[in-house]
Amino acid sequence: MARAIPPSRLRTVNAAPLNGRGDYVLYWMIAARRVRWNFALEHALHRARELGKPLVILEALRCDYPWASERLHRFILEGMADNAQALRQAPVLYHPYVEERRGAGRGLLETLGEAACLVVTDDFPAFFLPRMVEAAGEKLSVRLEAVDGNGLLPLSAAPQAYPSAYAFRRFLQNNLPGHLADKPQADPLAGPALPQLASLPQRVLDRWPAAWARLDATDFALHELPIDQRVAISATRGGSQAARARLAVFLDARLQVYAQRRNEPELNVTSELSPYLHFGHLSVHEIFARLAEQERWDFGSLGPQSKGQRAGWWGMSENAEAWLDQLVTWRELGYNFCRHRTDYERYESLPDWALATLERHAEDPRPYLYDLEDFEQARTHDPLWNAAQRQLLREGGIHNYLRMLWGKKILEWSRTPREALAVMIELNNKYALDGRDPNSYSGIFWCLGRYDRPWPERPIYGKIRSMSSESTARKFTLEGYLRRYGP
Repeated sequence: MARAIPPSRLRTVNAAPLNGRGDYVLYWMIAARRVRWNFALEHALHRARELGKPLVILEALRCDYPWASERLHRFILEGMADNAQALRQAPVLYHPYVEERRGAGRGLLETLGEAACLVVTDDFPAFFLPRMVEAAGEKLSVRLEAVDGNGLLPLSAAPQAYPSAYAFRRFLQNNLPGHLADKPQADPLAGPALPQLASLPQRVLDRWPAAWARLDATDFALHELPIDQRVAISATRGGSQAARARLAVFLDARLQVYAQRRNEPELNVTSELSPYLHFGHLSVHEIFARLAEQERWDFGSLGPQSKGQRAGWWGMSENAEAWLDQLVTWRELGYNFCRHRTDYERYESLPDWALATLERHAEDPRPYLYDLEDFEQARTHDPLWNAAQRQLLREGGIHNYLRMLWGKKILEWSRTPREALAVMIELNNKYALDGRDPNSYSGIFWCLGRYDRPWPERPIYGKIRSMSSESTARKFTLEGYLRRYGP
């Protein structure tokens, strides 16, 4: 049955009216790039059924977004191919558009918007997407509605940016239970039938043709596009099908030892779902539903205490609760920060104590100094750091524990903390499949003190928590990792 999504997840972007005489409802898919468990698609379908209009889904890929490369394009296009297959028999019109040259897609949204009753899009709090949505709202002649499907907690439910995981966890434990039952439909397309639109106008197709041939090509013809060809594709496949397969592997084989072994680089029992969450190929609601089913969990399992404790509140196994602290607390803490702080990627957004101690030690002598190219090419004196960087270069990610070490050493070996931050952002956003995301900004800025507390003072770091390759080697067996990611 058609239903309205929770009001807390809906935001009207502009003051333009709804056009009841329009030809269709348009869903502009920009962040939740999936057809299942998707609040925005569900809302667009609800609006279309309400108005008795067809639904058009526009999923576009521009070529001039920051750090555009073969690696990122390939991952996104694999998701678009999955969507094309899933929507082939659906009662909607799906228009996948891939920009062939810079600026070629300009005007497409406004043109489709002219014939629309309204436009629905995804609400995402980071990267260039907030600016793009606001600019679109100013240009469109019809109402633009943005839908938040980012986390279990609606972004609008938290009144402020929280300074620590503990503080945010306390807020979650007091407020999340009221939102857990509000989940998107697993298959929103299974509802009442819609009128169907046979095709977009020919003038639109002539100027902005659907990318069917590119999506059908084995290599997506990436070499033809004006993107960075030097960042090679990763072996990690994108799309919702690959995401669900990765989730099944984690739940079936890795979760059972997650709490005790997640920090061991050679075992790699982490979920590796962050790229799929970042590009919207998988919903956190679907992940939570699968986990709850496996744990035989229901709402009555939630603990009565809500004091910010990491374990015991969910009423699940030790391994499941350890993972939920990463998936929900830490991930959504980053989204919370980006929602409330437009300066989330600026050095000045660090807490006052961190800024003070970093500036006080900014001129401390460094034992080693490297520039961006040295870091990028893994040319440091430290074999473990170099191995972590090579993993990023080759695969598009670094083992979670080593990513913390990676950032800490960049701080230690850069001329200034500001330069270290610039290096971390550049390398992470250029090479990581899960870069450019609120969660990855949390990881980068944690290396400089965000969400942390002051530690005993030492050179270079000041009161920022330090890490070393030597202590990491004492904790874990690393021989296999070093061999795998050797020169």
